[in-house]
Amino acid sequence: MRIFLLSAVFLFFISNTVQAQLTVFNVSSSQITSQGKVSVQQQLEVSDQIESSTTATYGLGKGWEIGANLVNLDYGFDSRHFESNDSTTSIPYAPLLLLNGQKVFEISDMFSVGVGAIGGSSIRHLRSPKLVYYSYANLAAAFGPDQRYQFAAGPYYGNHGYLSDGPVAGIQTGMDVGVWYEKLHFLADWVSGSHSKGRLTIGLEVFLSKRLPLSLGWQRSNVNGLQAAVFQLTFLPK
Repeated sequence: MRIFLLSAVFLFFISNTVQAQLTVFNVSSSQITSQGKVSVQQQLEVSDQIESSTTATYGLGKGWEIGANLVNLDYGFDSRHFESNDSTTSIPYAPLLLLNGQKVFEISDMFSVGVGAIGGSSIRHLRSPKLVYYSYANLAAAFGPDQRYQFAAGPYYGNHGYLSDGPVAGIQTGMDVGVWYEKLHFLADWVSGSHSKGRLTIGLEVFLSKRLPLSLGWQRSNVNGLQAAVFQLTFLPK
């Protein structure tokens, strides 16, 4: 609760519902896909391996969406094959097939709260699942012309199968600044914690079209300083 209140106070003093994309890089923007529409996002993180994450969401209306994720699909350059893990939490379980859901509550023209979760199992244990999950609550804010200055922050809670060893709770924050609105945006997000998902990511988003933004970023791990390049392509419905 203290984490959530601190995040809320932070956003109140630095700042509409965030209307960016499914995630900034690793933090939910708390945007809800329109009713009856589908959004898709593909992300690749490239370091000593390629880590692929795919997300699809479907808008249910009234601030609800649901979807599916295929995450931690990791290809090792040294091993030259796709890697899997479901036995140790020194690294996250992989690959994972997950379901996602999110609800956004409108507070005012400037503020909203998004509550969401993802959960599922490693693909190798779908018949006898080893549960992994990650949940969060974001306070989101947007202001300026076309609501081009967008922020989200709040607490998260997960388990070691998803995060790896380390703390299972912390803070996530994200921002999307429309330097040249719907043409060039500055993006940044941060997930706290000394686990594999704890990382800082900074980059730029270039709109190939209004429905197809491409994000390019630099990422640094909280744990060991490992750096990676991030590529993210998002398909937005009309």
